Amino acid sequence: MSNAYKVKYLLSPALVGPAFGGLDKNQIAYKQSVGVKPGIKPGIKPGIIWCGGLKSDMDGSKASALHAWADTQGRTFTRFDYFGHGKSSGRFRDGTISRWAADTVQVIDELTPTQKYGPQIIVGSSMGGWTTLLAALARPERIHALVLLAPAPDFTEKLMWANFDEEIRSTIMQDGIYYEPSDYDEPYEISRELILDGRNNLLLDAPINITCPVHIIQGMRDTSVPYGHAQKVADALVSEDVKLTLVENGDHSLSGAADLERLFETIIAISHTII
Repeated sequence: MSNAYKVKYLLSPALVGPAFGGLDKNQIAYKQSVGVKPGIKPGIKPGIIWCGGLKSDMDGSKASALHAWADTQGRTFTRFDYFGHGKSSGRFRDGTISRWAADTVQVIDELTPTQKYGPQIIVGSSMGGWTTLLAALARPERIHALVLLAPAPDFTEKLMWANFDEEIRSTIMQDGIYYEPSDYDEPYEISRELILDGRNNLLLDAPINITCPVHIIQGMRDTSVPYGHAQKVADALVSEDVKLTLVENGDHSLSGAADLERLFETIIAISHTII
């Protein structure tokens, strides 16, 4: 494994303002490669930052494939684990949308500074679509474009809470935690703090003031994030350059060979957009 793919850590998380609150000294794990293709300097092509989904980590199949592809293109590529995910420190159950959005902003600020790397393309998957949107609102000048895969902003309220029965809601509020069965791994720990904090970060009930190009890719057989949710995201964005691609046989993962090729082609196309 090359040095570019070794895990590194941001040791002192920054304070990113009252919108996300003060942070402690937990570590954010990341992997980054910079301009590894001979003859191509960092910043010539927009770099890519990967924001994964809930309980996923930076070594997932899409993140790994995208990193390898970015290297062949001579692009800077950064992937990381949120607080309580993967190799980063902290307990998952203590994480919130605010915390994970703050992690994303810190990665932008500290790992892809403007003077060296220029604007970035952020690729957000599922919950990563929410953290991506929040980060783009916090750092609009740092964003070239967004690519959102089955984006799930507001999922804590509109996809979880709205579908929980009274017994589950009572468990969350009284016990502080609910263990939701998952098709992918061990049960999700849904904390009271996750639900309440999510309400402070809702985006879909008002226009989302993001003006950069945005391309949304959504599977129509997604059982985790309905494709109608992706349409709501597209409708809420104020950008005049929003594209929604619905994949007829696509599921939530969007990780097959055809899905990855579509993702690569989307990044190439959106890289040439003038902002």
